[in-house]
Amino acid sequence: MTNSAAPDSRNNTKPVQSDAEPAVGGAQLGKMLLEVGPLGVFFFANSQGGIFWGTGCFMAATLVALSLSFIIYKKIPIMPLISGVFILVFGALTLWLHDDLFIKIKPTLVNTLFGSILAAGLFFNQYLLKYVFGEVFRLRDEGWKLLTIRWAMFFFLLAALNEIVWRNFSDEFWISFKLFGIMPLTLVFAMAQVGLLKKYDASPKTP
Repeated sequence: MTNSAAPDSRNNTKPVQSDAEPAVGGAQLGKMLLEVGPLGVFFFANSQGGIFWGTGCFMAATLVALSLSFIIYKKIPIMPLISGVFILVFGALTLWLHDDLFIKIKPTLVNTLFGSILAAGLFFNQYLLKYVFGEVFRLRDEGWKLLTIRWAMFFFLLAALNEIVWRNFSDEFWISFKLFGIMPLTLVFAMAQVGLLKKYDASPKTP
């Protein structure tokens, strides 16, 4: 009689792939959709009923997006939260006074506020982006300083662009620019920082 050899389980073992990276990517995509969604609603509602109808829908969509962010991620990121508060306050003023100036200057004020806060932090040698993104990126202090300078300048640029566009173009163009201009521009700028993040990466090196 011949003894049949037991199957070698080692030959059938397949490497286990981690789902961590897809999960992180999905979370970032979800957060981006929650930020872009209200702008899409604003764009569509304005095309159907004008800027005041669009403003009301924008406010409602912002409340929904902030609520979903809290339900899904158990927290609301500080920057979307501040922007959302401005949308609700200046949107309410727009509807109450029937003056679209308030909703138009909202991006100028928000971006100027963000840029000024980052610049003030630099003045006191505080890299405030570290407190916002410290759980995502690990950078040396030089990296946080450069990243903070770049984002502060970018926020001031966005404020200036908003002023130029709403003062010189139609409501439809201004809203389209917010959705199809500012959002892609912000995404491209963020992606352009990858080199800086790699150069000043302070994550522990695995052997």
